[in-house]
Amino acid sequence: MSSDKHIIHMDQDAFFVSVEVRKDSSLVGKPVIIGGTSDRGVVASCSYEARKFGIHSAMSSRMAKMLCPHAVFIKGNMDAYSAASMEITEILRDRVPLIEKASIDEHYIDMTGMDRFHHTLQYVKELRATVIRETGLPISFGLSVNKTVSKMATNEFKPNGEANIEQEEVQNFMNPLSIRKIPGLGEKTFIKLSDMGIKKIYTLAQLHPDQMNSILGKNGLSLLQKAKGVDHSPVIPYQEQKSISTQCTFKADSIDVDTINNLLTSMVMDLAFDLRQKKKLTACITVTIRYSNFEDVTKQIAITYTSLDRVLILKTKELFRQVYQKRMLLRLVGVRFSNLVSGHEQIDLYSESQEQYSLYQALDKIRKRFGDKAIKLASTMNLEL
Repeated sequence: MSSDKHIIHMDQDAFFVSVEVRKDSSLVGKPVIIGGTSDRGVVASCSYEARKFGIHSAMSSRMAKMLCPHAVFIKGNMDAYSAASMEITEILRDRVPLIEKASIDEHYIDMTGMDRFHHTLQYVKELRATVIRETGLPISFGLSVNKTVSKMATNEFKPNGEANIEQEEVQNFMNPLSIRKIPGLGEKTFIKLSDMGIKKIYTLAQLHPDQMNSILGKNGLSLLQKAKGVDHSPVIPYQEQKSISTQCTFKADSIDVDTINNLLTSMVMDLAFDLRQKKKLTACITVTIRYSNFEDVTKQIAITYTSLDRVLILKTKELFRQVYQKRMLLRLVGVRFSNLVSGHEQIDLYSESQEQYSLYQALDKIRKRFGDKAIKLASTMNLEL
């Protein structure tokens, strides 16, 4: 592990809540919950005051109300959160050499080699102050030798935190922490290791690679490296976040709008599943059609960050209605999702019922086990164009 790396992790403090507090200062210091306001809703985010009652994201709204009856529930405004996220990204991108937008509310910055121009710790302190001053939103940071340690440092010192973990301090910082603190360690892995008596990072770091390989395979070896403070994953430039797309050329030119809409549904579902597998969200949809005379027409729309089928299908069909203006045969239709960032479909939990969210998870499990064509909507079966 090279000690000359300077990797910064910057993370907004209770981001959705902070955006709401910026709009309404009366919410300061109150237990605020962003999510479905009905009993069937799901918590998308909550303030630190609400977390003291045991409330967390993905919890049912009913349970949250039981734990904290006096909490302030807000349905949420994804447009506002997306706009605030872009606002912060632009501030950071203009001031650093290399930035990765890891999710709607967190960024990695690589300042390696910049100490000859800037003292990194002082620079990131000033950068944090700039974000707070220009946006009115709280933010924390961790500075260390790689992405794993910097993210863990941020998480340990939030909210309103600043952390600098030097190379020689890495293991002492990590050792006493729970293995649950390691980024990417899932609940099943946590339970499996805990049942074996491995609960602290120090204990995990002492295991032999052969032991970890036998317990968890290749993932175990990666986890062992992280427990030792080793992570060679690079900061991926924000500009490299591109797009995914698909298109279909019809066997015969068609004017069957109902069938084309069903085809679009199938195309979007495949793309959305791909997004979720890559842990990506999209903020832009583009629909392209080609008429029988080879004229191409394209239209796009900016949307709030999401990877959910229902939202993407509705927006895509809306775009198709706008772009298909001539009553002329079509020979091709295409869909593209762009402006991708890393994130999870939980980002839109506040607009989904618990049942809908569980449905998405169940469908994805079936696709992952039996293939992405294993389950479809009835309307998309036996499409022939």
